[in-house]
Amino acid sequence: MAAGGAVEPGPPGPAAVPSPAPAGPSTAGPLFRPLSAEDEEQQPTEIESLCMNCYRNGTTRLLLTKIPFFREIIVSSFSCEHCGWSNTEIQSAGRIQDQGVCYTLTVRGQEDMNREVVKTDSATTRIPELDFEIPAFSQKGALTTVEGLISRAISGLEQDQPTRKANEDAIAERIDEFIVKLKELKQVASPFTLIIDDPSGNSFVENPHAPRKDDDLVVTHYYRTLQQAEMLGLQAEAPEEKPEEEDLRNEVLQFNTNCPECNAPAQTNMKLVQIPHFKEVIIMATNCENCGHRTNESETCSVEIPELEFELGMAVLGGKFTTLEGLLKDILELVTKNPFTLGDSCNPGQSDKLQEFSQKLDQIIQGKVKAHFIMNDPAGNSYLQNLYAPEDDPEMKMEQYKRTFDQNEELGLNDMKTEGYEADQAPQR
Repeated sequence: MAAGGAVEPGPPGPAAVPSPAPAGPSTAGPLFRPLSAEDEEQQPTEIESLCMNCYRNGTTRLLLTKIPFFREIIVSSFSCEHCGWSNTEIQSAGRIQDQGVCYTLTVRGQEDMNREVVKTDSATTRIPELDFEIPAFSQKGALTTVEGLISRAISGLEQDQPTRKANEDAIAERIDEFIVKLKELKQVASPFTLIIDDPSGNSFVENPHAPRKDDDLVVTHYYRTLQQAEMLGLQAEAPEEKPEEEDLRNEVLQFNTNCPECNAPAQTNMKLVQIPHFKEVIIMATNCENCGHRTNESETCSVEIPELEFELGMAVLGGKFTTLEGLLKDILELVTKNPFTLGDSCNPGQSDKLQEFSQKLDQIIQGKVKAHFIMNDPAGNSYLQNLYAPEDDPEMKMEQYKRTFDQNEELGLNDMKTEGYEADQAPQR
């Protein structure tokens, strides 16, 4: 399924009346199905709704779906057969994420213009080359493409041009000049940068090269500021008093949380473990009895397999306390269970490449093919067992290095002040 510029903004959504009329009989199965054109049971639900344009009844269609490498969303579309008014928008079906996300895409050609984009209403969109910005909460959320985002911005600027030309001709003329520049961007005569910054963490830009690294797309996760949290309606938690330190080495602590996949109540286990020839680490594991999802925390390590030209960035698989075989199987599952890249919506030839990648990776797991496995953790918190410890492992090389400025920036270390902070905190007299 490919979304394009047809997803256009419209007036505020219709008011639904309680008279649901499903399009077909309900079938048992997951509420949010993966996005796939082959799933014939994935049909939208139709609800009779009041049209806010002519005040007659129209139809709202709701589609609950799951985007690969992302999460669940609700796509809603309203149309009125009486006056022809239509409106389409998307909403995240999950909770606000623990961190915000910023996507920085360098658009170099028409292939980049066709990348799928999920933009929530809390996201800010910027094109630095034009000094152009779409503020947060100025548009409804949309499931579209890069070209669709630009077309949507053009339509928004053109909407009130007749009124501006009648009242403020000078401003209208400058907006016309800017609209021409936006239309020229759609031709991609020269590269430009698209930035989508979403403090809720629920926006998304497609990586068409998945599971390989996309050199034109930079994804940055960050902690929200107090102002961003207030904008999302979140209250800042009051600092709690630190309890007395306890010996946690022989205890498994449990606390309640929500599953990151289905948002059902789940339980997280936490254990302090001493790894021989390494250091003490805290292992956090969440197991959801509702959907079976399991996850471990520690997400600063990237993985590379040079023989497959494969690179997996930070936080894609999440942290793992596992074996090398288990990690490779998780990577294989990430590829084989992706309908976005292996379904009929993928580009010609992409399916064959991914099938070949899966076969080669399976041969590595079975030990039939030799390969190099590289783990790069700028936080220094990852570990690969040395079978010859305390002697050196002839099959493994460990290298310690000084982090770059960009790596410190991603870890939030550049803004830390470690000297003279007591003087800054002292009360002024």
